[in-house]
Amino acid sequence: MNANTRCGKSVRRAPARPAKCRQLCVLHVCESYEGMSRAAADHVIARVREKPDALLCVTAGATPERLYALLVEKHRAAPSLFARARFVQLYEWGGLAHRDRATSGAYLRSRLITPLGVGARRFLSWDSRAKDPASECRRVAAWLKAQGPIDACILGIGRNGHLGLNEPGDGLETGAHVTELSPASLGHSMLRESRSEVQYGLTLGMADILQAREVVLLASGAEKAAQMRRAFLGAVTTRCPASLLRLHPALQVFCDRAAAGMGNEGALKE
Repeated sequence: MNANTRCGKSVRRAPARPAKCRQLCVLHVCESYEGMSRAAADHVIARVREKPDALLCVTAGATPERLYALLVEKHRAAPSLFARARFVQLYEWGGLAHRDRATSGAYLRSRLITPLGVGARRFLSWDSRAKDPASECRRVAAWLKAQGPIDACILGIGRNGHLGLNEPGDGLETGAHVTELSPASLGHSMLRESRSEVQYGLTLGMADILQAREVVLLASGAEKAAQMRRAFLGAVTTRCPASLLRLHPALQVFCDRAAAGMGNEGALKE
């Protein structure tokens, strides 16, 4: 991977390996979670300035939380910046009540969508209690076909290498789909305070992600280091969905030193 020094201590630059990246992968290793979040925020803001009506795919979870807070801070200083930007929710926990704070939709509305003043016409969210989940997937797919492709897809990496709710397996779905959740996903920190039981997952597919004009992957903490090594130093395989990001022509990876495994054998800088 190509390494970048924008957000912390210098990281050795090495040429991308053709077997690992089709065109360009840029790794930003930052000193801390705060540094990672600020570097990623600067990058996303630059993309929106380049294309004010950019379509951003946004994910829930602990990793992007500070990034979203920084985008909201920027909005308060420059209210017109996100006035035309559009957003699509990456995934949802199927079966949760609409008012359950554990839903991805509730997370995104409280931390990003509502503070940015984004109305319903500029935010595509999933219905966690859809009567017909397959029909819900068709609705999301139709919206994305009409509005897409995604300009910047913001992702985190799961503890088993999943992206969104695209779980490891013998094969992966290309478009919006209903998925059976792995134990790793069912143990997600977002679900700890849920008042209802998750029954299935709703998620954009790997083709939706890989067809984005740019992918922005975030990773923080030593607990993500093993999956980061697996994704970027191991085989490209559906058993680790994150490894497929190496096929993307415009991948930006923002991580802190712990997630990069700095100081350990097999660190991403190598």
